[in-house]
Amino acid sequence: MGISVVLLAYQEEENLKMLLPQIIENVKKTGEPYEILVVDTEQPTDHTQDVCKFYGARYINQKYPAFGGAFRTGIRCAKMDKFLIMDSDGSHPPAKIPEIYEKFVNGGYDVVIGSRYVEGGVTNDSKSSVIMSAILNTMFRICLGLKAKDLSTDYRMYHTADLKKVKLTCKNYDVLEEVLLKLKMNKPKGQFRIGEVPITFQKRVYGESKRRLLPFIWSYIKTLVRLTGMRIFGNRANGSGKNDGR
Repeated sequence: MGISVVLLAYQEEENLKMLLPQIIENVKKTGEPYEILVVDTEQPTDHTQDVCKFYGARYINQKYPAFGGAFRTGIRCAKMDKFLIMDSDGSHPPAKIPEIYEKFVNGGYDVVIGSRYVEGGVTNDSKSSVIMSAILNTMFRICLGLKAKDLSTDYRMYHTADLKKVKLTCKNYDVLEEVLLKLKMNKPKGQFRIGEVPITFQKRVYGESKRRLLPFIWSYIKTLVRLTGMRIFGNRANGSGKNDGR
């Protein structure tokens, strides 16, 4: 029992100094044992490790490339039965951790998302990012049959055991849609449930966004085509398999 809080970090030293105390304060409100994992780049580029040591977080270097590789590293290293992932740039409010937790444990959901797009949710991202996000979310929701408003955020709580059973291959942020489809495919038809909790999404506090628009869009288009084919042809073999980080 317990919660593995996973943060994927790339030059987020200053944001983590602000964020980790807030996460600790709010995860304690759940009453569950917890661990905090910070997954940094393979070769450190700042003093994130020192910040983790100060706040008692586990510092891990990813061995596989890009966002998807960091996500797989977090899954592989998580030890608790609940897996909470959130941005390390301050855009996801830690104050929502208890509400996400309560919905997850009491609602019987497979995943609970901190959502910008359900009633009560707010996003303070740039207008171009909001438009792009709306288009991508609509396309993935229709093509993959995923019943949620916000499919492109990584503020989520999962069952760790479920994550360890799926084989993820996407390297970029499209892994966030890939994991939902593969979790759904590993459940009997109609039994995969996604819950959403409204959040206010803020722009990052320190540093610059790591997303690059053209590679981001191209990656999503390729993934949408591949995952849609997987859904249509019911390729369960591609949806399961021990998550070994490859």
